[in-house]
Order: sequence, then structure tokens, then C-alpha cells
Amino acid sequence: MSAINATPPTSPDAQVIPMTSKAAPVAFRLSVVVPIYNEEASVATVIATLLSVELPTPIEVIAVNDGSTDETSAILSTFTDDRLRVIAHEVNRGKGAAVRTGIAAASGSHLLIFDADTEYDVNDIPRLVAPIVTGRAEVVYGSRMSGFGTVHPSRRHALGNHAMTLAANVMFGSAISDLHTCLKLLPLPLLRSFTLTEEGFGLDTEISAEMLRLGFRPFEVPISYVGRSVEEGKKIRLSDAFRCVYVLVKVRCRGTTSYGARDRSLTPRVSVLASGEQ
Repeated sequence: MSAINATPPTSPDAQVIPMTSKAAPVAFRLSVVVPIYNEEASVATVIATLLSVELPTPIEVIAVNDGSTDETSAILSTFTDDRLRVIAHEVNRGKGAAVRTGIAAASGSHLLIFDADTEYDVNDIPRLVAPIVTGRAEVVYGSRMSGFGTVHPSRRHALGNHAMTLAANVMFGSAISDLHTCLKLLPLPLLRSFTLTEEGFGLDTEISAEMLRLGFRPFEVPISYVGRSVEEGKKIRLSDAFRCVYVLVKVRCRGTTSYGARDRSLTPRVSVLASGEQ
């Protein structure tokens, strides 16, 4: 798919962040995609806090209601903020399908995935954005494995994530710490260059695998995480681990690009508009 075309700011007060690319900078704008399925207990809080987060530029929140059968639709209809866009799937198609719908609808320079439960903390978002706008990073992941304010629901879940992350690192020659974190912040042109086909939880794996395959490595930032149990609504199951392995192998078979040969045109440098600019 084609990359985003963005016009750089012309104001003399605009702050241009230098990066290695010689292309003109694009104006930084964050699109947050929130896949939602039957999250009536938490969706209002999550959306409200996302809209209140303080960032250097306005945020775009894309809530994808993936065929919810509870009160999620009614709750989303109460929001009138024009920074929120709600897209509905008539039937439940899976988290991956919801995220892909959000990616297709996004208009920002960068995109972040954020779950509609309360496992992740909105207050971590500015810490994820900072390395992008200062030119320190091309891709940023929020890592739950640092022990920074984290609660894992069981040893089985933690060990499973470690095992899948190790498998990815062996296959792609990488050294990431958290393959399945939800908080993945990527430039939209890079994300849209990926071959994404997964409909369910396998999309989390597919995004990371495609990024690693193309030679990109995430700048990892420790984040807060309070995992839910199955009784509290956790939807991921053991079968998803087997799907994860399949996705890793599938993507790895497409071949890899070294870190030094990655296509940096897919990660444009950004500028941050001065206060008051639009």
C-alpha cells in the first residue's frame, strides 16, 4: 500500500527533529486504534482517558467495535469528541480484523494499538511517543518484561510470552524482550507495507514478525501492565500460542533484511508543530 503523504509545517516556529533520512519531515500525529469486543465494563474509561492524554499534537482515536453484543455500542455513542471515530463490524471478526480496519482508516503519521480493557496505562503513551519526536527511534514498543509496575496473571502466561519472544529472536536474529505487547508504536507507512492477513490474536505476532523481517528493531520502553485472568475477561487461549508459532514461521519463510539495509523511507522523520499550530 502507498505511504502517507504529509506536508511539512511551514511555520518558522515549527520544531524540526533531525533524523538520518534526507526526506522532508512529516507533521507528527498519533492515531490510536482500539479494537473492542464486549468491553462494556471498561471501554468508557479507556476512551475517555485516551482523549485526555497530553501529547505534543492532537490525537486521533479510532475505536473499532468488533461486533459487540453487550452495551459497548451504546457507550461509544455517548462520546461527542470529534477526535474519536467509531467503526463497527456487524459481526465479530477477531482482534486482528479490528486492528486491520483501524490501520486502513488511520490518518496519522504514526499508529499505536491500545486495548479496550484496563491492562495497559494510558499515561505510558507520552513516554512511547518521546523517542519518536526526538529522533531517537523509528519504532517503539512498550515492554512489560522489565518488572516496572507489572502484574502477570499467571506464571504460565509469563513463561509463554518469554518462549514466544525467544522463538522470534532466534528466527529473526533480534533481541527484543516482549513480542506480544499491545503497545506497538510504528510509522503508518511502515505498518502499511506489511503483509497482514491474520484475523485473530495472531496479528500481534504478525506485526512484530513483519517488522523484524524487514530489518527494523524497536526501541523498548518499560511500561505498566496489570494482566487480567480468564475469569476477568482475558480472551487469549493456549491455541493462540500455536498460532503464534505458525505465524512466526510463515513470515520468516519470506526472507529477511538486515538492520543496516532496512528501508528507512518507511520511517519518515517527523516535525512537531509549535503550540497553537494546526
